[in-house]
Amino acid sequence: MKKLKRKQEIVLDIEKVAFGGQGIGRMDDFVVLVDQTLPGDRVRARLRKVKKNYAEAFPIEILEASHLRIEAPCKHFGYCGGCKWQNVPYTVQLKFKKAHVLESLEHIGKISPETIHDVLPAPQIFGYRNKMEFSFSDNRWLTPEELNRPEIKKDFALGFHVPRFFDRVIDIEKCWLQSDLLNEILDFSRSFFRNSGIPVYHLRKHEGILRYLMLRQSFAFEEVMVNVVTAENIVDRLKPFSEQLVKRFPQVVSVVNNVNTRSGQTAFGEQEFLVYGRPTIREKLGDFIFEISANSFFQTNTLQAENLYRIVAEYARLQGHETVWDMYSGTGTIAIFLSPYARQVIGFELVESAVEDARRNAELNRIANCTFVQGDIRTRMKAYQHAPPDVVICDPPRAGMHPDVVQFLKQLRPERLVYVSCNPTTMARDLGGLIPFYRLVEVQPVDMFPHTHHIESVARLERK
Repeated sequence: MKKLKRKQEIVLDIEKVAFGGQGIGRMDDFVVLVDQTLPGDRVRARLRKVKKNYAEAFPIEILEASHLRIEAPCKHFGYCGGCKWQNVPYTVQLKFKKAHVLESLEHIGKISPETIHDVLPAPQIFGYRNKMEFSFSDNRWLTPEELNRPEIKKDFALGFHVPRFFDRVIDIEKCWLQSDLLNEILDFSRSFFRNSGIPVYHLRKHEGILRYLMLRQSFAFEEVMVNVVTAENIVDRLKPFSEQLVKRFPQVVSVVNNVNTRSGQTAFGEQEFLVYGRPTIREKLGDFIFEISANSFFQTNTLQAENLYRIVAEYARLQGHETVWDMYSGTGTIAIFLSPYARQVIGFELVESAVEDARRNAELNRIANCTFVQGDIRTRMKAYQHAPPDVVICDPPRAGMHPDVVQFLKQLRPERLVYVSCNPTTMARDLGGLIPFYRLVEVQPVDMFPHTHHIESVARLERK
């Protein structure tokens, strides 16, 4: 095979999808990852990157369409990049995701679970997200259809970043992953801020004020929080916004202004100011109520999160006398959910604000057998090893566990480990390191994010 070059056009048959949502085709045995393609597609593609072991490309023309393709309902599909698979039947999405989990375990972790269950489907495949972040921009990206409409101005957008363009935003009229209520609030906010005279933050010059609009919704209590993230405190300028917003949408119980003065693109504020109402909204999982602040971590699919935690409880197999360690405990949701079934639960978490949330949530639910320890997990756990746990729950971030933590668990060797993962590749790596001392009894993939490539998994490991 001749050496491939960037911008070269090639014809490929797509065999399957990679974790990340790209289609996989081959030139002889050389792997080419192609955006927005499905197994069964035959495409003409242009190479964007050529690496030693693989290349990346984008499709120019679908020569033969896969039989899997269906019409995506969202008008922004294919442009915003948020949903990879709205054009695929949901049952097929679940098969893709199960294959990704199993392939990661076998190829990265070099392990095979004794049982891997079919993916647990989400109760809702649209309108399921309880949190959405939209970016303000003064550099609107136009779709091919919009390019022919001169009345559309490019100096304001509120929506999602276009893939591979950090400073270009597509204006989102309706996101199918959030509720109709949040879409109406998004539309109202767009209209208000477009006419407000408050300048949009410029990502290259680092000038301006408006950065993000974050919306949170409680499914149990129908409460909404609106968080306007800005480059400086504009509480006074947000008063008219909050007054009109609450009058139009009585479900809004909280309006906050988070201030992020840093140049990095993040909706997390260094300071927070209350504009209207309460600083938190309430949500319910099982029998427990949680207070969620603007910067709290909370599973973004409330309805499916309850199913996820029930699986964790089932895999923990608690009898009521056990000590449980909840590593990477965040705001305490898993620890509190398990508290009725254990003698005590100790949560370990690095982020101080998350630990404060966890303690407040335990107090709110009158939970007396949960303790939350703040600090670096690698060092803080060692202070408690004199009273080792019977069961350990691990719910690490996307990057997985630090090698020191894996090594410590191999020394600690609790009777049972329950590993909760949002990334099959790092889960496979971590479990591969534990497997000399444990059996990987079963894995339950849980679909928290329909129409995306993301997949949550729960693994049960038993000490050999």
